[in-house]
Amino acid sequence: MRLEDEATVLTLAPHGEHGAVVRFLGAAHGLRPGYVPGARSRRRRADLVPGTRVRVRFSARTEDALPTAAVEVLASRALLAFAPATAALLHYATRIVAARLAEADPHPRLAAALELLLDRCAAGAPLAPALARFELTLLAELGFGLDLGACALSGATTGLAFVSPRTGRAVSAAAVAGAPWAHRLLPLPAFLVDPNAPVTDAGDALALTGHFIGRNLVADRPDLAEARALAVLAAAPGCALSPAP
Repeated sequence: MRLEDEATVLTLAPHGEHGAVVRFLGAAHGLRPGYVPGARSRRRRADLVPGTRVRVRFSARTEDALPTAAVEVLASRALLAFAPATAALLHYATRIVAARLAEADPHPRLAAALELLLDRCAAGAPLAPALARFELTLLAELGFGLDLGACALSGATTGLAFVSPRTGRAVSAAAVAGAPWAHRLLPLPAFLVDPNAPVTDAGDALALTGHFIGRNLVADRPDLAEARALAVLAAAPGCALSPAP
């Protein structure tokens, strides 16, 4: 078996004296583990931190064997691990993808969304909207996508202001005006529906994605739930973990 891909490093597990089993997310071949000789050596350690963009070549004698991975660094993101805010987002995003994605199942949209999130972190962009958009893609790619295209009650495609916490479908403000159950709905920030809308209410966006992430992806994994909580805290404007403006 021989494969080549451009990928993001997700996790490393020690293997042998200096090697490691590294899990990569590639656009073409999805989540793949590979043994990297010398991955924990002083010379290679910084090349394989989570978040690093690499070109990876997998080779194995059989399809069932753990392949050896030869890695060429395309973009290092080692510096993200040294700032508390970006380190928290990096840890959460790479861990939840590694934990929840099936191996060898291509997810090019998710691979692109992870890269965009990490690029935004490196550029010093606002973290909360970037994290919310990443989580929307993560939910969709894992089969828990929200239906934000039209109102579940009226079919309207404009004025969408809420999401049902039960079904994940959007609802317009006009359709629920005066309804006694309207307070149970989750606010839907406009920037999650319209890419041209100004980014407002990023906290509501993370509350929205967090409801469905919590229900579907981290309920059985306290470690992932804690990682998300720290990532959200880091992304919040004005938080002590957030980068200075």
